[in-house]
Amino acid sequence: MHYWYGCIDTPFKEYRDHLRKFRIITDTIQVKRDLGNMIPDKSWMLYLLEIFNIQKRAVELNLICQFDGQNYFEAIFGGRNQYRFRKVLPQVGNTYYREITFKDKESTIEYYLKDVDMDVEEIFRLTVNKELFAFQFHQCFTGIEWWNRMRNEPYRIRYEAHISNLMYGYNDDLKDPDSKTFFPIGTVYENKDGNANSYPINLKMLDRVNGCICYIVT
Repeated sequence: MHYWYGCIDTPFKEYRDHLRKFRIITDTIQVKRDLGNMIPDKSWMLYLLEIFNIQKRAVELNLICQFDGQNYFEAIFGGRNQYRFRKVLPQVGNTYYREITFKDKESTIEYYLKDVDMDVEEIFRLTVNKELFAFQFHQCFTGIEWWNRMRNEPYRIRYEAHISNLMYGYNDDLKDPDSKTFFPIGTVYENKDGNANSYPINLKMLDRVNGCICYIVT
């Protein structure tokens, strides 16, 4: 009933000298085409931007599509929904910038979302307990996740989407919170749930753009 297919990266392999400073992960998702709503009753699917800390706790800013036609962006922490974005909503043809930032000094995780075409942005800040959550990156995942409450199989995705600008970053000037340095996410590796034999999608990897991995989900 729970499936995923995508790519995973461990920044230690490429950025061992910078990993301890990484506090930001970003991508850009363009909703290219609506393929129709074939999501089974009581089920949903997610286009993931997900980072795991060194305790393997997941932090996500996902585009979610539901069986009832609701499509929205959601901030998730430790597998629990925290905030549904209300100002920035998915529209076919539009491009969205997603950014997750660990702010250890403030004991917060900041979820930032911007509709690049409409120039509309929205921010959600989640307060977490520093004694229970380590503000240090370990691994990221990009791809698709299915929840099927009716059958034991993944189903057709709702949107064809273009993913790009996958990057890690950190604040490089403590006096200027908007001063940031970014590094393209390195070599990604295929990652699957291990349960399903086939998936109703194709992750078409494209050439890097500005050094960044990009691909189409179709």
